Amino acid sequence: MLLNMPKFAITGAILLGAASLAGCATKDFVNEQVGVVSARVDGHETRIQGVDATAREALQRADAAGKLAQGKFVYAPMLSDDSIKFAAGKATLSPEAQARLDAFVSKLKGDNRNVYIEVQGHTDAAEGKAGAYRLGEARAEAVRRYLSKQGVALNRIATISYGADSPAGEGAGKAGREANRRVVLIVLA
Repeated sequence: MLLNMPKFAITGAILLGAASLAGCATKDFVNEQVGVVSARVDGHETRIQGVDATAREALQRADAAGKLAQGKFVYAPMLSDDSIKFAAGKATLSPEAQARLDAFVSKLKGDNRNVYIEVQGHTDAAEGKAGAYRLGEARAEAVRRYLSKQGVALNRIATISYGADSPAGEGAGKAGREANRRVVLIVLA
């Protein structure tokens, strides 16, 4: 029977059989490769889900901390001292002021906390507005330098001058002017 078939038909049948056998091998190979890739994708999806869960937990913790912090000051004064007084027109620390600053530094070191200090310089009204601001800043800087020499880190000290804008003493008498020539230390936690 094969002899009666033309050569063309026999060749076609052989090629068709070979192609179908090759197709099966290709299909098995593809299935094997798809399985490997699928396993990798599943592994990545598992990692992504883990990262996603971690991110959600972190966001929940941050939201909870934000709600807890609402209505509270980030910086709160712990200690305020305005007992450091100056002579009229001067920015030099007296021995009494140095002693008070030493006690202040001792307290800071005893608490052993990371705090920030705002040094506020004040003057009486006798200096004039521009002179009062310069003198207030000079007084605050004198205290900042002294604190630094005593071991308080400079990056934890900020200075500001209020000049005569924030008087502590009432009236223009001698006692009122003396009360206004001061430096106020505010410790912020």
